[in-house]
Amino acid sequence: MRVEDQQLMAFLLDAGLVGMQELRDAEKKSKKLQKRLADVLVADNLLSQEELIKMEAYILGIPFVNLEKETLDPEVLKIVPEPIARSHNIVAFRKKGQDLEVAMLDPEDLATIDFIKKKSDLKILPRLTTPASMTQVLRQYSKTLEAEFGDIIQQEVGGIKTRKESDGTEKNAKEELEKAAEELPIIRIVDTLLKHAILQRSSDIHIEPTEKEVIVRYRIDGVLRDAMVLPRAATSGIVARIKVLSNLQLDEHRLPQDGRFKVETDEYKYSIRVSILPVFDGEKIVMRLLAETAKAFTLEQIGLRGEALEDVQRALKKPVGMLLVTGPTGSGKTTTLYAMMEILSTPQVNISTVEDPIEYRMPRVNQTQVNPKIGFTFATGLRSLVRQDPDILMVGEIRDEETASLAINAALTGHLVLSTLHTNSAAGAIPRLIDMGAEPFLISSTLNVIVAQRLIRRLSEEKGAYNLSDKEIADLSSYCNVEKVTSILKDEKLLKPKQNLGDISFWRPKATKENPDGYKGRMGIYEVLPVTETIKNLIIQRTDADAIGEQAQKEGMRTMVEDGFIKAAQGITSIEEVLRVITE
Repeated sequence: MRVEDQQLMAFLLDAGLVGMQELRDAEKKSKKLQKRLADVLVADNLLSQEELIKMEAYILGIPFVNLEKETLDPEVLKIVPEPIARSHNIVAFRKKGQDLEVAMLDPEDLATIDFIKKKSDLKILPRLTTPASMTQVLRQYSKTLEAEFGDIIQQEVGGIKTRKESDGTEKNAKEELEKAAEELPIIRIVDTLLKHAILQRSSDIHIEPTEKEVIVRYRIDGVLRDAMVLPRAATSGIVARIKVLSNLQLDEHRLPQDGRFKVETDEYKYSIRVSILPVFDGEKIVMRLLAETAKAFTLEQIGLRGEALEDVQRALKKPVGMLLVTGPTGSGKTTTLYAMMEILSTPQVNISTVEDPIEYRMPRVNQTQVNPKIGFTFATGLRSLVRQDPDILMVGEIRDEETASLAINAALTGHLVLSTLHTNSAAGAIPRLIDMGAEPFLISSTLNVIVAQRLIRRLSEEKGAYNLSDKEIADLSSYCNVEKVTSILKDEKLLKPKQNLGDISFWRPKATKENPDGYKGRMGIYEVLPVTETIKNLIIQRTDADAIGEQAQKEGMRTMVEDGFIKAAQGITSIEEVLRVITE
């Protein structure tokens, strides 16, 4: 049930909304770009988004609704769970008897309509709406969720029993904690904490006890934000509840503990890694949220482009050698490795991994998780994997001399090895390997390409354009070569030949209720260093990272800052965000 291009053309001509020549030009462009004619018409400002959707609704015989100024009944809104609403762009807005009207952007999404029908046991009446209208309605979810959470905290905290410090036996103390963990108010608070974090797209939850209260913070798009403050009385129960879920020792308060558990509902499935650390005021908990249903991205989706993308693709086509991804903790290295494995995974090859932890499940890939408690480290895992007849090996991280030596030997003996290192730049990976005891001649003969990366936040749709002043351009010279950046933007056709950096529009975030900091989602900025003959010679000579980096730039490598400026000029992110991540 989609409006075909020919149907749309005929309707536009009959209505006299677009001229014949403009339509023909748009049709040629749509075929060349392999896009829908409708998308080209909107992009070229021949039609507005709302006019187009009204027209499609008319042709398909589906009513059109605009909900931009509507405030919906929270009970009706909740009929479609928020994760489904956000991922499929479909919301319930009106209920009459057994009829439920839903607004959507894609009239072909019959599977979601069927799911809502089964879940609600109502007759579903689809309506078409605009993206702006959908955004407005989705904002109303967060309000209802915050209201729900506030109510739960107020209702449940009153039901938490305060406990004195145990002066009895260890057995009594353990029994007290077990009781605290099973109290209904505590269970509801922990469940709602997790639900709230998942719906806000958090990657981590921090629960931090202080002298008088408990602070809960969520890491969203790489930045920690205060989520809520809980009363001190809830501390022992929350810690005990999370320990019970993670199968940890309830009565151990002096040593750090690590565990994991799963959260599963109809809408989402998450694996949660738990780390508990004794601090002055109790025990601090950090939970890492890993979506089990998450799919690997493509290299283009994570932000690789142009020559850098081609260098990575060339290296992936080689049957042997080593590809390294570098960057600090939380810079998306593992996601990049999964994107590479998605390309490499075919029935003709055997891919084996050793990871800590397994972040995504991949079909046809043999994934192994390290367990240092029983002596199963990256090195022991890699040693075993080599005996499993692999074509491609992925080692989650090279942490020590033994793992580095085994990875290089695997690359020498006919395997393609993918791994990560903690270094700040691509060139910095080479001295790091030499420090780990790897021989320079072995590094030069096995290393194919090094990718360094950081994660930047994407600007949301609400953003403001501005131009750099002369003073701001002068200030940028301490972070990058302004002349080189200007030249690169001209190569990318983002600047005209006679323009300078002050002539291009950059963008700043605009705060909204949905996005208080004006960003939503993340992508990578990269520098990709192919190991050419000249770079190999520099490695053998034990040249320092700066000299290797300079040579790579002479050969065409773009630095992370330069890649960031291209993305800032394209309106994907802001200059401030690029400078934030490269100066951290």
